[in-house]
Amino acid sequence: MRSYTGVLIGNLILAAFAGLAGPVFLVVAYVARVEGAAWFWVAGAAGVGAVGTAAIPFAAVRSARQEFPRITRRDRAGDTRPAYGDDTSVVWAPRSPGGLAGARLVRADVREASLVRYSPEGGARFTTYGGDHDPAEFKATVGLRLWVHDGEDTGRGPAGQGPGGREVTEEVQVPSLCLSAITAGRLAVLVDPPDAPTPGKVTVLWPRSLLLAGTRTCRVIDLDGRVTDVTRCADRQLEQMRISRSVGGVVMDGDLIDLRRLDAATAARYTAAARDGTEQRAPVTEPGEESRRLAEFLPGDEASFGSVPRRWSRRGGHLVLARFLSLRGRTTFQDHGPVLDTLLRVRPADGSPAYDVVRRLTVPMNYLAVLHHTRDVVLRVSPNGRSLVVDWARTNLLAGVTTAQVVAPDGLGIPLPRRSEALWPLMNLLVAHGVSNPTPVLDLREPRMHAVSDAVMEMIRGAEVRVDEAEEVLHDRLG
Repeated sequence: MRSYTGVLIGNLILAAFAGLAGPVFLVVAYVARVEGAAWFWVAGAAGVGAVGTAAIPFAAVRSARQEFPRITRRDRAGDTRPAYGDDTSVVWAPRSPGGLAGARLVRADVREASLVRYSPEGGARFTTYGGDHDPAEFKATVGLRLWVHDGEDTGRGPAGQGPGGREVTEEVQVPSLCLSAITAGRLAVLVDPPDAPTPGKVTVLWPRSLLLAGTRTCRVIDLDGRVTDVTRCADRQLEQMRISRSVGGVVMDGDLIDLRRLDAATAARYTAAARDGTEQRAPVTEPGEESRRLAEFLPGDEASFGSVPRRWSRRGGHLVLARFLSLRGRTTFQDHGPVLDTLLRVRPADGSPAYDVVRRLTVPMNYLAVLHHTRDVVLRVSPNGRSLVVDWARTNLLAGVTTAQVVAPDGLGIPLPRRSEALWPLMNLLVAHGVSNPTPVLDLREPRMHAVSDAVMEMIRGAEVRVDEAEEVLHDRLG
């Protein structure tokens, strides 16, 4: 497990080599002074050398902070930040092309998705594109088999297809922030009109697809000041998108649309779209997610139960959960994910009030592919509580990027469902006992696991009982 100190020392050495001119100029200034050179030559060389040498540690600290996901008190969000609720998810993705004037905005269901290629040339370093938030090099090319609903109806039903629909096969480039819309299975698309040069052509609107998928939450304040959560209300959101497109766009304040700030005609159209209050929310993910999953094929940290440095554990280091409230794209990328401006809400383990932090992080692509399921993040807390580090290996396991498995003492393999409620207590149990397990498979037959094997099995049995009870309740409600 890497540490901030190790990363800082490595970057300090690299910065020293890169800034070698600074110390050289100091030596030149010293030699010039000894040789009796004119004072302005000595002063000039000394000044350049001092500036160059002083820049070395600053460059090293800045690089280490960019590379290592460490959070400190300086990252606490100020009171000027917008007040977001715990369930808020604001994702600022790159804009999609506006499309032709006569194109229709409809829903498309993703029947199947496969990764065609993703091969940027940036390596582990950071690559910045001046003014370009959406470079093609850092977008995965994905093959999609879509069912496009050409009519006004959303085509809901057992088969996921309705009257007037058709199947379309496309290869599209997907912004990393929008990968979860594919996994969720609902896209907002434009269909070119019959008189267009390419009649029937389908263009995916990625930011709107995030809304339709539920990755980005959406609330509406009506003219009377009432707030309605319309997240995953697919019919209503499609109609809202059509209205927004027809008037040239409606501004969202975070995840909020305030009808009181719109002109009267547009507000009336939004109000009319809300008259049917009986719409049921679409599922978090459409049936058949396994045929759309891309997380296993995308770069990012490998999911695991995590390593546990013994000194960190013995001195009181522990884990806490945080949640992404806001993710905003930037112009900097790494091969395994984009660099994002993030807002996280940290929930301390001791029950003290949650607090928000603002941090620029590289978020792995495999995590972004399941962002519609969860926005939870695992943080490692230092023994003194002054700093936290994003633990992407544990985060990815908790998010369901990979399926975890427990091998019982008798050798029986027990697969844990993705995002099983047993995962979080299991991680904390291993940390409390100082047991590292840098894989998603927890083998209780190993001697180092003997101290925790009984507790692990009890946690798994408890989680299975709660799942069975929930399924019985759901079955009773559905009749």
